[in-house]
Amino acid sequence: MKAVILAAGEGRRIGAPRKGRPKPLMRLLGLPLILRSVLTLKEAGIKDIVVVVGYRGDLIKERIGDGRRYGVRITYVENPNWKEGNALSLLSARGKVGKRFLLLMADHVFSPEIIRRLSLRRPAPGEAIVAIDSSPAEYIDMEDATKVLLKEGIVRGVGKELKDYNAVDCGAFMITEEVMEYAEKVVEAGKDSLNHVMNSLSMEGRLKAFDIGEEFWIDVDTEEALKIAEKLLLNNLIKPTDGFISRVLNRPVSKRITRWLVNTSLTPNTLSIISFVICLISAALFSIGNYISFLIGGLLAQFTSVLDGCDGEVARLKFQSSRYGAWLDAVLDRYGDAAIVLGIIYGLWNYSANPNVWLVGYVALVGSLVSSYTATKYDELIRKTRDSTWRFGRDTRLFLVMVFSILNELYLFLVFIGVLSNLVSLRRLYIMRKATV
Repeated sequence: MKAVILAAGEGRRIGAPRKGRPKPLMRLLGLPLILRSVLTLKEAGIKDIVVVVGYRGDLIKERIGDGRRYGVRITYVENPNWKEGNALSLLSARGKVGKRFLLLMADHVFSPEIIRRLSLRRPAPGEAIVAIDSSPAEYIDMEDATKVLLKEGIVRGVGKELKDYNAVDCGAFMITEEVMEYAEKVVEAGKDSLNHVMNSLSMEGRLKAFDIGEEFWIDVDTEEALKIAEKLLLNNLIKPTDGFISRVLNRPVSKRITRWLVNTSLTPNTLSIISFVICLISAALFSIGNYISFLIGGLLAQFTSVLDGCDGEVARLKFQSSRYGAWLDAVLDRYGDAAIVLGIIYGLWNYSANPNVWLVGYVALVGSLVSSYTATKYDELIRKTRDSTWRFGRDTRLFLVMVFSILNELYLFLVFIGVLSNLVSLRRLYIMRKATV
């Protein structure tokens, strides 16, 4: 299946011409809007893309290229009449698409799940499907939004000035090739906007609706909408498996760091390595064996916990997630955890010369590593089906390292973490046994 992205407009409302670039090249958390659309399509499984350009299309071609470096194929089509209605941009792609194709606006930001689900729809020949939001969020600009009147799954009206409506057009469509011929007739009749085409289809009962449900989208048409989109994407970084410390303390801080990191060339894997190196520095400080080194080591341990969230956040925001990256992060986390616990053990032995610290430390080290291992299995087997929000993970352990370091009670930390982490693993084994019988 192919997809068409309309990227011909100049974007006066968002001030793009003043900045010397077309609207599709406005950056949102490190990526131009047009590239975010391309990568959203790729994540949804669509890799053959037609981009319709107009105003400063040369800049878009230069920035995005043929798509090979992003793992997609991009074909460009020029719309010389880009100052007119966007139905002309749609018609410019005629002959470049198949029997059915996806249609997106370059200035709309979507959850990839919307595109994935829309791509599975099968409209009848001569029909189109529009993605609609029947419960638009507060941040949607209803004055500028395209309204939709929906009755029994069939769209009966489309337009910005529609008075009677019960949904909003999200700017994503599934189009059949016959609709292109229909659009040409609508344009010839003097109505050159995509809304005119869709409204005409709705009058004939040929426009179906696909409700996006709880998925997110936004039309980035103004500077204010750009800021809202940024906030929306950052808030969407919170994962169901985040522990209490991660949700309450780490994520609010890591999102601020990530907001800066996405505009750098640092890759998620590089960030994972940086976080690991800070772990080693923290472990080295713990091994010195005095209160000041304990204190600084504890603070660095908490910082690496925060930074540990940034690699995944950057990966998701810039569509750089990979199985290898996730594996690398997990492996380095385990090595980092072991280094910190070993550093604490050696530092306490230097500090107090108490040989019991080695036995207590061993229990704590094993408990930490086994807890991390069982957490992965627990998430795979249990948390998908059980409504459970309590989690004793790495975020909690490193936070406790900092707290006990400040209190100068790291021996007590080893005892506490050794008992609690092993009990958590045993609890998970018990729950998994009951759930998988």
